[in-house]
Amino acid sequence: MQSQPLRTSVIGSYPFPGWLEFSARHLAEFGSADISEMQDDAAQVAIQDQLAAGLDVITDGEQTRFDFNLSFYGFIEGIALEPASPRRFGPPAHDQRGKHEIVGELRAPRGLGAVEEFQRLQRLAAHTGKRLKVSVPGPYTLSGRLAPNAQYKDRYAITEALLPLVNKEIADLVAAGAEEICVDEPSMSCYGYREDTKRFVDIFNRTVSSGYGKARICTHLCFGNFKGHPVGWRKYAPLFPAFLDLHCDEVHVEMANREYAELEVIKPMAERYDVAVGIIDVKSYHIETPEQIADAVRACLKHAPAEKLVFAPDCGLSQTARWAAKKKLASMVAGVGIVKKELGLA
Repeated sequence: MQSQPLRTSVIGSYPFPGWLEFSARHLAEFGSADISEMQDDAAQVAIQDQLAAGLDVITDGEQTRFDFNLSFYGFIEGIALEPASPRRFGPPAHDQRGKHEIVGELRAPRGLGAVEEFQRLQRLAAHTGKRLKVSVPGPYTLSGRLAPNAQYKDRYAITEALLPLVNKEIADLVAAGAEEICVDEPSMSCYGYREDTKRFVDIFNRTVSSGYGKARICTHLCFGNFKGHPVGWRKYAPLFPAFLDLHCDEVHVEMANREYAELEVIKPMAERYDVAVGIIDVKSYHIETPEQIADAVRACLKHAPAEKLVFAPDCGLSQTARWAAKKKLASMVAGVGIVKKELGLA
């Protein structure tokens, strides 16, 4: 599935409006119709901001989720949700997220909620003519917040139990008309240096088997971004060449925050699938100028042809203030536009 040359996209999440964060802390004061209206309004805000920036691909900003993956645990049966963070004071970081206890068979009879999110996006963005993308976390990443037990002895056993749940969600998204589905697996890129990368590829390919060839399947490989902090060893080299065998139409790698280290990796990647390069640093409040973005695009073109390149922020924007996210997206689109004009693509 070929993309348009030098297209602009996002990973999935977008900052919550302040009123949504406030309202989420007082949900008991709202009725079900009020909450539904609030969800529509928040998604509309994210959509409008992306349209104003001029993006080629838009999402709902994951406005109805708690983080990019945490809400999914509420759809999974057999889990006792952790009552409180293991570390509640001090600098915010990944170790404030503990693990949920598994108390039964892992099932998701209601699905994982992504279909409903996509249907809302379809309804709210039908008039835009834009390509729509929906995301769902992969089973290895989802397994990271669940504690092994006698039934599921390690992280891989938990992953195998979650895999058919995500596979079915992808199938249901395809049936609902989703043309672009991003399966987020940042845990694979975070821990690929110490795990069997071929095993990761097998897990991923079985996960997406229900959608590969039917929709544009993407994946996001980053090193974590909770409160602006990464969590993994930030090198892509350990993932390759194994990850060249991912059943993907587009693979995203973060580059801006890493000062474009290993940019050359996009050359072999572009020979197998489209490469989405992160050229906006979501961990920094420096607002990239269009000229800086254009320089980054030109550097990418030294390694991959225009028709194989997509440009996006390094990661989801949920951890970035909305005022900065709006400016960063506008600069990204403007900078890519400069190079499009130079190449006669605009």
